[in-house]
Amino acid sequence: MRLKNKILVIEDDMAISELLCMNLSAAGYEAAAAYDGVEAERLIMDHQDADLALVDIMLPGKDGFQLMEDFRKRKLPVIFLTAKGDVASKVKGLKLGAEDYMVKPFEILELLVRIEKVLERTGRAKRMMKIRDIEVDLVKHQVTKQGQYVSLKPMEYDLLVLLLRNRNVALSREEILNRVWGDDYMGESRTVDVHIGQLRKKLGLYDEIHTIPKLGYRLEEE
Repeated sequence: MRLKNKILVIEDDMAISELLCMNLSAAGYEAAAAYDGVEAERLIMDHQDADLALVDIMLPGKDGFQLMEDFRKRKLPVIFLTAKGDVASKVKGLKLGAEDYMVKPFEILELLVRIEKVLERTGRAKRMMKIRDIEVDLVKHQVTKQGQYVSLKPMEYDLLVLLLRNRNVALSREEILNRVWGDDYMGESRTVDVHIGQLRKKLGLYDEIHTIPKLGYRLEEE
């Protein structure tokens, strides 16, 4: 069973493409790249098991809009990443079937959240997540370590999943609070520290969960 979602990156700017692929890999995804529309068609054929495509609109050879027919045939979800921020282009992209549309420049963390939501909405999100000897069953909401069940409180479980979905990404305490406890949470940010401490203790993730001074935490995995 493949534990990682595979994402196609179709972007003609090599620096942007490399940055996207690097961040996707760091966050626990598989990434494959193409730099023009013709190469993208081959990429789609070569990676029939892909789960999502990040697509620039202004591509050499065949633009992102023209590629949508190929994506529709494959039933492959698409997020457009483009400098074309006008309303007409957004409407066209969404009408052609794109799941989402982001205008450059954008924050990587926001992109990762949108990827996560599209994968969930389209039923392509992986049902299992793993780090070291720890497995998380996202259907059963169950965590095991070396095959043995580990009891986590609901917020501890949600925090672990958030960290796993953002591997090697620094998350601020405010971001963690918003995404785990919700925007209307009125308590102190110290609750994040307490729950992180419990995850480290229960799962032995002392070396993997790093404290980022004056910011928050990062789950690191090579």
